[in-house]
Amino acid sequence: MGTSRFVLTDSQWQIVGPLCPGNEVAPGRTGADNRLFLEAVLWIVRTDAPWRDLPAEFGKWNSVFRRFRRWVQADVFQRIFDALSDEPDMEYAMIDATIVKVHRHGMGAKGGPQSQAIGKSKGGWTTKILALVDALGNLVRFVLMPANRYDTVGVAPLIKDIRFDTLLADKAFDSNWIIADMNERGVKIVISQRPQRVAPLEIDPEMYKWRHLIENYFQKLKEFKRIAMRSDKTDRSYAAMIHLCAGLINSK
Repeated sequence: MGTSRFVLTDSQWQIVGPLCPGNEVAPGRTGADNRLFLEAVLWIVRTDAPWRDLPAEFGKWNSVFRRFRRWVQADVFQRIFDALSDEPDMEYAMIDATIVKVHRHGMGAKGGPQSQAIGKSKGGWTTKILALVDALGNLVRFVLMPANRYDTVGVAPLIKDIRFDTLLADKAFDSNWIIADMNERGVKIVISQRPQRVAPLEIDPEMYKWRHLIENYFQKLKEFKRIAMRSDKTDRSYAAMIHLCAGLINSK
């Protein structure tokens, strides 16, 4: 089975390699197969195949899976995302949300679905990815929520302690507290106004069109089948998959 389409580029590996636990320069430990391990995770996230179906060339599937869980617990994939992402261009920021269906394999974690960012909506059991991208359309942050919760619920942690000059969003984010917060920060508001707003704000219609960048980003992210259809039981594992894929997208 050919796996070349899943292989990290040399330039990406030069950045990622030193961040991997047990890297080759760590005394008394070996990380010679870290690159192969990451390629195994990429094969899983690209195909959305069960871990048991991992091709033998990547090693024993249960060993790879246990290693993946250890890296998730150690936030390694978050560090990989940070390293592969350039300094964001915060001339303006865009926020939006996308909903993904949860595969039956993604159900059954301890604490119930609500504690794992899974909720019941019109589309069944679903997860919402709420994201913030920069002026170049690259992911800066995201939060996971049950899809039956309002988009505005996740905005506060998304924009906390981050500076930008302009905020673009659709009418789902036309909230009084968001408008007030942006005014207090001196941020230009380009948020589509709800029809029921008594005194709607005037927004720049041409600038609003730039929102296609965040929609494009979601499309790129969903090219990875395991992102488009959530099969991970825990929100931490699913977030780790997103961090890995988003880092690769940001570094292209």
